[in-house]
Amino acid sequence: MKTYDEKHIKNIVLLGAPKSGKTTLSETMLFEAGIISKRGTVEENNTISDYHEIEHERGNSVYATTLHSEWKDYKINIIDTPGLEDFIGEVIASIRVCDTAVLLLNAQYGVEVGTELIWDYVDKYRKPTILAVNQLDTEQANFNKTVEDATRILGNAVTIMQYPVNQGPGFNAIIDLLKMTLYRFPETGGKPEKLPIPDNEKERAEALHNALVEKAAENDDTLMEQYFEKGSLDEDELRQGIKIGMLKHQVFPVFCLSAKNDMGSGRLMGFIDNVAPSAVEMPAEMTGDGREVPCDPAGSPCLFIFKTLQEPHVGRLSFFKVMSGEIKPGMELFNEEANTSERISQIFITDGKNRNNVESLKAGDIGCTIKLKNTFTNQTLSDKSKSIQIDPIQFPTPKVRVAIEAQNKSDDEKLSEVLAELHMEDPTLLVEFNRELKQVILHGQGDLHLLVTKWRLENIYKMQVAYLPAKIPYRETIRKPALASYRHKKQSGGAGQFGEVYMKIEPWYEGMPPLKEYPVRETEEVPLQWGGKLVFNNCIVGGAIDSRFLPSILKGVMEKMQEGPLTGSYVRDIRVSVYDGKMHPVDSNDISFKIAGMMAFRDAFHQAAPQLLEPVFDVEATAPDTMMGDIMSELQSRRSIITGMDTLNGYQVIKARTPQAELDKLFAALRNVTQGKAKVHSEFAEYAPVPPEIQKKLSDEYQKEEVV
Repeated sequence: MKTYDEKHIKNIVLLGAPKSGKTTLSETMLFEAGIISKRGTVEENNTISDYHEIEHERGNSVYATTLHSEWKDYKINIIDTPGLEDFIGEVIASIRVCDTAVLLLNAQYGVEVGTELIWDYVDKYRKPTILAVNQLDTEQANFNKTVEDATRILGNAVTIMQYPVNQGPGFNAIIDLLKMTLYRFPETGGKPEKLPIPDNEKERAEALHNALVEKAAENDDTLMEQYFEKGSLDEDELRQGIKIGMLKHQVFPVFCLSAKNDMGSGRLMGFIDNVAPSAVEMPAEMTGDGREVPCDPAGSPCLFIFKTLQEPHVGRLSFFKVMSGEIKPGMELFNEEANTSERISQIFITDGKNRNNVESLKAGDIGCTIKLKNTFTNQTLSDKSKSIQIDPIQFPTPKVRVAIEAQNKSDDEKLSEVLAELHMEDPTLLVEFNRELKQVILHGQGDLHLLVTKWRLENIYKMQVAYLPAKIPYRETIRKPALASYRHKKQSGGAGQFGEVYMKIEPWYEGMPPLKEYPVRETEEVPLQWGGKLVFNNCIVGGAIDSRFLPSILKGVMEKMQEGPLTGSYVRDIRVSVYDGKMHPVDSNDISFKIAGMMAFRDAFHQAAPQLLEPVFDVEATAPDTMMGDIMSELQSRRSIITGMDTLNGYQVIKARTPQAELDKLFAALRNVTQGKAKVHSEFAEYAPVPPEIQKKLSDEYQKEEVV
């Protein structure tokens, strides 16, 4: 393979909402560059990018796929990303390692909510951005509205570089404002004919060209001076100004495409070659401790793993960007986070499932290796003498959850190991071994994310697993004071067991007044691991219970609080006062008072107006105005309380509080009624009382289980 100067290596990421045409564009770019001789289609399941069986089943990209093209002395590394929010982790990692984002906008729909979600991360990482208005050949194509939407949401950095002459069915012509040329494409697409701008378009083209010149000039003082002197800028000066503006995140050039018909992709690739910044022109990467890592081919070797994938018959593939230096097979590099060394066995560049061996990759390039033993996504390999840890990618918190168990119990240990590895590969998939709920819980970005995980377990790891509803971490407390006593007495020959405890329990709250009925000799406050507090008062006078048995009573109370009397959930926010009791000089011991304390607490709890609490989340749903009715209906049908409404960038925002018991179903329902166009965010808010009818149902179910 040809060796490229570092300034001639361009890394782009194709982004956009579902069906915006990312995979089709990647296929067309590879075809234009001669990497493939025939273009595949998403419908026929034969594209280079979407090669996984699960992608063929779903008809959508599931994985971010690395590709490359060689175009006029430039190497363009391309990462085609999924459009579905379930796989946002693949998108974020790809944005992080690429140097230019190509954001595809469907000319039929403009800027969609899914596009905005992606844009949040492009903006966070300040990536130079190209806007590609695609599907201009469709009946509902509306270039002007799409650009207006983009300007409203992304700001005045949106800068028209091209506009269509005849959008809609029959689209085949673009006016390019950088070259001031009309490109007319043949019916089969490909290389266009270059023509003068027609008279009826000259006025519009001149006005937009002047706006482009001003935009390019305002980003550099020298260019601004030249603009004032000459009244314009030549083509090279325009390129320079646009690049500076892209690096400053102040110019987002707009291009026109019909990726399906191969119209406009060659011109886009030419712009990426000549104008889009290379890695060496981007700001230096940062380490976790704030040091800069310049993209320098002569620097110390360092690579960052941005994606890990387990492939059948191949093993683990590790995709990386060379952050510094040069990487060659046989190198020994150090992973400081895992405190281990790794040998780089082979280096590849990939086009989907096709891997091509290369002898080396320099700073700024993207590649792949195999058989790393202890290095995963978001980790760094570098020279041990100059150990570097690139600042890790921050991934979003999960949105849905499900309990998982192996169908074959003998696979339990293997399942734990595989799930841990899946999390290391995909940090947006969290694995929780929940002792409270006695379940292994998977937390994912959406139902499809979890389904793909199940597919991988069954098809790649050959394990049959079942998904079950994840239990809710309820809490129990009380609403009024209550008194109870319990005598534990057991005689079985020789020394027996005896302990009698009298206690009062009350709802505890911050700042509550001291106990008045009984003299408090000693108070112990116990912050509970699961939230809330237990306050334990020793009110024993006259030696009714020896002080050495008080810790045992507390232990009994704590054990019952770990499996509450109502539903077996954790108990919180209670003040317990032990005010009397009896003991036996021979038969009293720690176990007797532990049992007596536990049972006295249980009996008092049932008399103290027990209250079940459930976790409640703040939910924020953002969607077009036309979908508000459906969203409101779904929220209200799932016990949500609407807390407010707002507008943001032309969208409606509904804020609500929703019980966790309804949350997983709510995400699926909102995605369904909005066709995936709603952006939904949730965050834990508080524990709140469960409605009486639900409390009774849950309590009755628990009591039946206890009897069984």
